Amino acid sequence: MQWLWAIIVGFVLGLIARAILPGKQHQPLWLTTLFGIAGALLGNAVSRWIGVEDTRGIDWIRHLLQLVGAVVIVGLGDMAYIALRGDKRRTV
Repeated sequence: MQWLWAIIVGFVLGLIARAILPGKQHQPLWLTTLFGIAGALLGNAVSRWIGVEDTRGIDWIRHLLQLVGAVVIVGLGDMAYIALRGDKRRTV
């Protein structure tokens, strides 16, 4: 059941990250979800590293770090996707 939550959280974080980033992102939705999952994992690792992984109540700092991680990874992933895919619409 944890994999289902990872997909749902990754999807939501990926969409929020795409909304935060300026301009149009070119990666498909499934790749945005994977980038969101990776951002959530990165945010969890950082929160564990600084000691705020589990707090009483809602873990706002951990969630904020997950969102920051998703924004970074979605942004970098979009640049990598464009570089690897190339611009197929441009004709020479």
